[in-house]
Amino acid sequence: SVMAEGAVETWLSNIENMMRVSLRDHTVLAREEYPQDGLDRTAWIMSCPAQPILVVDLIMWTQATEEAIMKVNRGDQADALKLFHSFCIEQINRMVELTRGELDELSRTLICAMIVLDVHNRDVVNQLYTRNVSDLNDFEWTKQLRYYWELGEVNDCVVRQTNTRFVYSYEYLGNGPRLVITPLTDKCYMTLTGAHHLNYGGAPQGPAGTGKTETTKDLAKALAIQCVVFNCSDGLDYKIMGRFFCGLAHAGAWSCFDEFNRIDIEVLSVIAQQIMTIQNAIRQKVENFEFEGKTVPLNHRFGVFITMNPG
Repeated sequence: SVMAEGAVETWLSNIENMMRVSLRDHTVLAREEYPQDGLDRTAWIMSCPAQPILVVDLIMWTQATEEAIMKVNRGDQADALKLFHSFCIEQINRMVELTRGELDELSRTLICAMIVLDVHNRDVVNQLYTRNVSDLNDFEWTKQLRYYWELGEVNDCVVRQTNTRFVYSYEYLGNGPRLVITPLTDKCYMTLTGAHHLNYGGAPQGPAGTGKTETTKDLAKALAIQCVVFNCSDGLDYKIMGRFFCGLAHAGAWSCFDEFNRIDIEVLSVIAQQIMTIQNAIRQKVENFEFEGKTVPLNHRFGVFITMNPG
C-alpha cells in the first residue's frame, strides 16, 4: 500500500508505480486461474478485474494458435487450425449466451469487449487455415498483434507484431469498450507499431470520421499505454506545445494530435524540432535530457501521432 505522506510529486509517483505492480499481479493471477478447458470461463471472468482478463485471453489465444500451427508443421494433425477455429466459435457462443442473462453494467462491458476481441481472433484463425499456414514465421501469422508471457529474466507480458516487440505497460485504463478490428485496422496497427519500434511517430490520413484517432487510441489500449488526444487549432504556439511534450516525455504517454494541419506553418517547424529532440534522446537511451532549457526525466514509451484531414 502507498501512504499519503511526503512530497506530493513523490507520493504520486509511488501511486503510479503501485498501479503497475497491482495490474501485473492481477494479470499473473488471472493467467494462473485460466480454466483448463478454455470454455467454462464464467467464474474466471468474474474473479478478476477487466484489463487483466482481456490481456490473459489474448495470451492464451496466441499460445493455442501457435500450438495448432506447430501441430500442422510437424504433421501431427493436418486440420489442427480447423479444429481450433471451431473451438473459437464455441468460446464466442458461450460468451454471447452470457450477455443474454442478467449482468451488471461492468460485467456486460467486459464481456462485450471480450467478444469483439474473440471475433477478430476467430477470423484470424480462419484466415490461417484457408491460407494453409504451417510455419510460425509465416507473414500471415507474424503480422498479427500477438501476446506472450515471456519467462526467464523478462517474466512479463510482451506484445509482438512483425519484427517489433513491446513490453506490456500496465497503465490502468479501466473497463471500456474495444474497437472492432477490420483488415484496415490491422494494416494501420502494423504501420504504427513499426514506426514506434524505430522511435518515429505515425500520421494516419484520410476523410473525417473514418477512425484515424480511434485506431491510434485502441492500439495504445492494446499496449496499455495512456493516449492523450489533443485537438489542434491555429491558436497554438510552440510554448504550449513545449509544455505538452515535457509532460508526455515524463509520463511516457502517447499523444494523438487531431487535425494537425490546422497549426500555422511557422509553429510547425518549431514543433518538429521539439519532437526530434525527444526522439533523439530516446535513441540515445538516456534517462534525462535537456528540453526547452530544463532537464526532463525521459520515459522511453513516449510516442507522437498526428491525424490530418485532407483539404
